Amino acid sequence: MERLDKIISAAANISRSDARTFIKKGLVTVDGNTVRDIGGKFDTAMCSFTCGGRVVEYNKFVYIMMNKPKGVISASEGGSEPTVVDILPENMKRKNLFPAGRLDKDTTGFVLITDDGAFAHRILSPKNHIPKTYIAYLDKPFDDAVIKGFEQGVKLKDDVCMPAKLEPVNSDNTVAKVEIKQGMYHQIKRMFARYSLTVVDLKRIKMGGLFLDEKLKEGECRYITQKELLSVEKGK
Repeated sequence: MERLDKIISAAANISRSDARTFIKKGLVTVDGNTVRDIGGKFDTAMCSFTCGGRVVEYNKFVYIMMNKPKGVISASEGGSEPTVVDILPENMKRKNLFPAGRLDKDTTGFVLITDDGAFAHRILSPKNHIPKTYIAYLDKPFDDAVIKGFEQGVKLKDDVCMPAKLEPVNSDNTVAKVEIKQGMYHQIKRMFARYSLTVVDLKRIKMGGLFLDEKLKEGECRYITQKELLSVEKGK
């Protein structure tokens, strides 16, 4: 059960004060009946709601898949620089959205944006080891020694990476698929750098068991279904 002003605020993507104004003016209905009780509580799973004559659907939390473009920061606030939250379509914006995990400014691909802190904690917690998969474009070919090194866990100056999977994507081994279970700063770039390889371009294509939707162009996004969320958490 949730308060009506909270329901309308979230469902209509308006402020709580605006929701209260709509309710007081008799512009909100619950199951077809006008309700003016701001603090009235309703079962969001069982009731239908309209606001200003428009049917609105209440979702306690939202989950968004974005194909992040270069030059955009994985954060909710970026000062003078655009963030993934800034470039969301207006109809998808709501309070408290943030990216669950980060991509470097110059890295593209799958960013999961949500307002569900508990979910984000579960998929980002090191103990859960949710894998993330990337395509890395390199300045020169890698060999079997690099593959073996990734499998054993690359030693960085300040840490040791967990074992990672490295597979060639093209015939000359200059494009690689990399699966890691951590999220250290510039991790993949630093791992390759230990073998004198430079990552020219990097794209995240998968989180857990959920692939980036190939239909999404850079900068585009869509909502993630509940079934897809489970595949993120399960990792397969």
